Amino acid sequence: MKILVLNFGSSSAKSQLIDTSPEMIAENRDRVIAKVSVDRMGTPFSVVQVQAPEKMPGKKRIKIPKPVYKAEEAFQAIVDAYLQYAGDELSDPREIEGVGHRVVHGGERFQHSALMTEDVVDDIEDSVDLAPLHNPHNLKGYYAARALLPHARQVAVFDTSFHHTMPPHASLYGLPYLYYERYRIRRYGFHGTSHRYVSYRYAQIHGETREAYKLITCHLGNGCSVCAIDHGRSVDTSMGFTPLEGLLMGTRCGDVDPMAVLHVIWHEELDAQGLESMLNRMSGLYGVSGISSDMRILLEEAGKGNTRARLAIDMFCYRVRKYIGAYIAVLNGCDAILFAGGIVENAAAVRAQICSSLDGVGIEIDPSRNEATTGIEACISKDASRVPVWVIPTNEELLIARDAMRLTLGLPVP
Repeated sequence: MKILVLNFGSSSAKSQLIDTSPEMIAENRDRVIAKVSVDRMGTPFSVVQVQAPEKMPGKKRIKIPKPVYKAEEAFQAIVDAYLQYAGDELSDPREIEGVGHRVVHGGERFQHSALMTEDVVDDIEDSVDLAPLHNPHNLKGYYAARALLPHARQVAVFDTSFHHTMPPHASLYGLPYLYYERYRIRRYGFHGTSHRYVSYRYAQIHGETREAYKLITCHLGNGCSVCAIDHGRSVDTSMGFTPLEGLLMGTRCGDVDPMAVLHVIWHEELDAQGLESMLNRMSGLYGVSGISSDMRILLEEAGKGNTRARLAIDMFCYRVRKYIGAYIAVLNGCDAILFAGGIVENAAAVRAQICSSLDGVGIEIDPSRNEATTGIEACISKDASRVPVWVIPTNEELLIARDAMRLTLGLPVP
């Protein structure tokens, strides 16, 4: 079955056309036919980018300048690109049977992916105030896809849904309870599609189900989160009411004393917009190093003796290590640590530093295995390590496609 996976943002739209089925999932042979994105939407300088390796030998990517101002135009450009470059894989838009939409926030209602009925869309609209920078754009993608592909099933896959199994003592803040009752202020967690995929894939590799293991999954990219998964259920995660809480990230500060933020407001006379920008865009690895949010650049600069680059790396690794330790306590031990996301899928030095000084809880990295692992599935721990450590590249788009396929066929979503 051909499923189109969509991720609409404010200035970009990313997509993948994926061939999947229950049989293909069981054998882990789902197939990406092509990828199409639209960048710099809303400007006369927007570009449609196409990746279809099997159809374009010798070319990694085709860039097509095309002014795109509206979501409908972006979606039309995406479908046109697939029709042009996917060859005999797609000759008619009606061959796309399902569209899987990444939706950042599902509020408290959505504990699983859902067909986008009128009621479901209304509820997503009601959650806009919880994710005002994301949900409106996710919905624009839905409306555009529904108009152009009216025959296809539209499916919402929520970043938050996997974490709805967190118990109240983990999900609520120590604020007056009336703020939860009035405004639903609580910890929702994000990156749920990644944590869910990685935990599923680890179990599949070992011929088991997620329910067989207690796992700690670390999604570490520009945005970062750690999740404690107790026999298939998320019981705690580092992100909270928004993706700002938790780990030090590319440009986000992570955990910080709220009074420190108020102190900055008073002295810098920041308004709400300035504060949001400082916390989300000017902090994290970038804010500490003063150089970049890119871990590759920071590792290079630290190697040249840049002390602030080294400090940013040390803070990053320390925060991850601290959360791993906390979640070992939450789970009362764990069966494996899983690394996913752009930073740890590719940076052996970061993985090694995170896992240093964890031998006391049974985590021992094998240096040669670790150095040999870049962007592939592999165990990087010693044979004697009581807790195995694995790198499993995440694939959120694949999980979205699988959920969309299942719901299109009327199958249950695990």
